[in-house]
Amino acid sequence: MTADDRVLEVLMRFPVFAILVIAAVPLAAPARAQTYDPNYPICLQIYDDMVHYTFECAYTSMPQCQASASGRNAQCVVNPYYPKTPVKPVPRRKRAPAQQ
Repeated sequence: MTADDRVLEVLMRFPVFAILVIAAVPLAAPARAQTYDPNYPICLQIYDDMVHYTFECAYTSMPQCQASASGRNAQCVVNPYYPKTPVKPVPRRKRAPAQQ
Protein backbone atom coordinates (compact mmCIF):
# COMPACT_ATOMS: atom_id res chain seq x y z
CA MET A 1 0.00 0.00 0.00
CA THR A 2 1.51 3.27 -1.07
CA ALA A 3 1.24 6.63 0.68
CA ASP A 4 -1.24 7.83 -1.94
CA ASP A 5 -3.50 4.85 -1.19
CA ARG A 6 -3.44 5.65 2.54
CA VAL A 7 -4.33 9.28 1.92
CA LEU A 8 -7.18 8.24 -0.36
CA GLU A 9 -8.45 5.76 2.23
CA VAL A 10 -8.47 8.44 4.95
CA LEU A 11 -10.26 10.87 2.66
CA MET A 12 -12.90 8.23 1.92
CA ARG A 13 -13.47 7.38 5.59
CA PHE A 14 -13.89 10.98 6.74
CA PRO A 15 -17.25 11.62 5.00
CA VAL A 16 -18.62 8.31 6.30
CA PHE A 17 -17.65 9.27 9.85
CA ALA A 18 -19.14 12.75 9.45
CA ILE A 19 -22.42 11.31 8.15
CA LEU A 20 -22.63 8.91 11.11
CA VAL A 21 -22.03 11.72 13.61
CA ILE A 22 -24.61 13.99 11.97
CA ALA A 23 -27.15 11.15 11.96
CA ALA A 24 -26.52 10.28 15.63
CA VAL A 25 -26.91 13.81 17.05
CA PRO A 26 -30.72 14.10 16.62
CA LEU A 27 -31.18 10.66 18.15
CA ALA A 28 -29.59 11.66 21.45
CA ALA A 29 -32.30 12.10 24.08
CA PRO A 30 -32.19 15.18 26.30
CA ALA A 31 -31.55 14.57 29.99
CA ARG A 32 -34.36 15.46 32.41
CA ALA A 33 -32.36 16.34 35.50
CA GLN A 34 -34.11 19.54 36.52
CA THR A 35 -36.47 19.12 39.47
CA TYR A 36 -38.44 22.29 38.90
CA ASP A 37 -40.54 22.99 35.80
CA PRO A 38 -39.67 26.55 34.71
CA ASN A 39 -43.13 27.01 33.13
CA TYR A 40 -44.99 27.45 36.44
CA PRO A 41 -44.29 29.90 39.29
CA ILE A 42 -45.46 27.66 42.17
CA CYS A 43 -44.45 24.09 43.03
CA LEU A 44 -45.96 21.54 45.41
CA GLN A 45 -43.30 19.74 47.44
CA ILE A 46 -44.70 16.33 48.38
CA TYR A 47 -42.98 14.39 51.16
CA ASP A 48 -42.83 10.62 50.78
CA ASP A 49 -41.05 10.20 54.10
CA MET A 50 -38.66 12.24 56.24
CA VAL A 51 -35.93 12.26 53.60
CA HIS A 52 -37.53 11.68 50.18
CA TYR A 53 -39.74 14.20 48.44
CA THR A 54 -40.85 15.14 44.94
CA PHE A 55 -41.84 18.39 43.28
CA GLU A 56 -44.96 18.92 41.23
CA CYS A 57 -44.65 22.24 39.44
CA ALA A 58 -48.03 22.80 37.81
CA TYR A 59 -49.58 25.69 39.72
CA THR A 60 -50.09 29.29 38.70
CA SER A 61 -50.95 30.70 42.15
CA MET A 62 -50.22 29.96 45.80
CA PRO A 63 -53.93 29.45 46.72
CA GLN A 64 -54.31 26.93 43.89
CA CYS A 65 -51.30 25.00 45.19
CA GLN A 66 -52.47 25.21 48.80
CA ALA A 67 -55.81 23.69 47.80
CA SER A 68 -53.93 20.70 46.38
CA ALA A 69 -51.67 20.48 49.43
CA SER A 70 -54.58 20.48 51.87
CA GLY A 71 -54.74 17.21 53.79
CA ARG A 72 -51.51 15.92 52.29
CA ASN A 73 -47.99 15.74 53.61
CA ALA A 74 -46.93 18.57 51.30
CA GLN A 75 -46.14 22.26 51.13
CA CYS A 76 -46.12 24.95 48.44
CA VAL A 77 -42.89 26.65 47.44
CA VAL A 78 -42.00 29.40 45.00
CA ASN A 79 -40.27 28.02 41.93
CA PRO A 80 -36.71 29.44 41.94
CA TYR A 81 -36.33 28.72 38.22
CA TYR A 82 -39.46 30.51 37.07
CA PRO A 83 -38.33 33.50 34.96
CA LYS A 84 -39.16 36.78 36.59
CA THR A 85 -41.20 39.27 34.61
CA PRO A 86 -38.90 41.69 32.85
CA VAL A 87 -38.54 45.07 34.49
CA LYS A 88 -39.68 47.93 32.33
CA PRO A 89 -36.81 50.25 31.55
CA VAL A 90 -36.98 53.74 32.96
CA PRO A 91 -37.92 56.17 30.18
CA ARG A 92 -35.02 58.33 29.15
CA ARG A 93 -35.38 62.05 29.27
CA LYS A 94 -34.58 63.97 26.14
CA ARG A 95 -31.90 66.56 26.36
CA ALA A 96 -32.73 70.18 25.91
CA PRO A 97 -31.49 71.58 22.63
CA ALA A 98 -28.03 73.07 22.80
CA GLN A 99 -28.06 76.79 23.38
CA GLN A 100 -25.85 78.91 21.18
